[in-house]
Amino acid sequence: MEILIRPDAASVAQAAADIIADYADRGATLGLATGSTPVAMYKELIARYQRGELSFSQSQAFLLDEYIGLPREHEQSYFATIRREFTYHIDIDDARVYSPDGMAAHPDDAGLAYDKAIAEAGGIDVQVLGVGTDGHIGFNEPGSSLSSGTRMKTLHASTISDNARFFESTQDVPVHVLTQGLGTISRGGHLMLLATGDNKADAVAALAEGPLSAICPASILQLHPHATVIVDEAAAARLKHADYYHFVEANKPGWQGH
Repeated sequence: MEILIRPDAASVAQAAADIIADYADRGATLGLATGSTPVAMYKELIARYQRGELSFSQSQAFLLDEYIGLPREHEQSYFATIRREFTYHIDIDDARVYSPDGMAAHPDDAGLAYDKAIAEAGGIDVQVLGVGTDGHIGFNEPGSSLSSGTRMKTLHASTISDNARFFESTQDVPVHVLTQGLGTISRGGHLMLLATGDNKADAVAALAEGPLSAICPASILQLHPHATVIVDEAAAARLKHADYYHFVEANKPGWQGH
């Protein structure tokens, strides 16, 4: 696991955009996450596209998750959200942006179909991830199977509360979601997790330096051969080995790339 510590959230977005831009230039398959943390990165990528510095026309994308019971057209569906925040503003084909079918009559069948679609696309080359304050990634809440595929999950009350700001009331937040499982996420070629703010410091320390545990789903990154964690100083505040992570980056061989 490579841990990159940046001074602030804007610097995290820049570093993350550098990585995604490198993959986009190769027409890679992107794994996209919603939530507040990646938004600054998406804005930076949009700006680079608008300046003519990169193109996403040869890429395709798969979303991490989707609410069950919300049609794609609903403004708070994750398909609509990623389009509003990112894909509408770049040259990726709408038909090549895929999301789990939150309206499927049988959600678990839809999960299996989604994993099959990812595999048939050749897998996800780089997967963008955020982390919840309780260590969840995607909607894999604490206790999720470390080898799980895309399937239905029931949201934790704290997650529902966190997401209520996007709805008229807490009661309007769907209780169930379809999410890529930890096994599905782990099959991505490169996992890139972003975290900013002091409220993420405990989760970052747990995923990077704590034990591998279903109680901290993000700790699955410890098993991955190519995982990059990009955090600001606030989110890195509880890392015991921050000095070493800075040293490793400063002495990284040029041939290693991202």
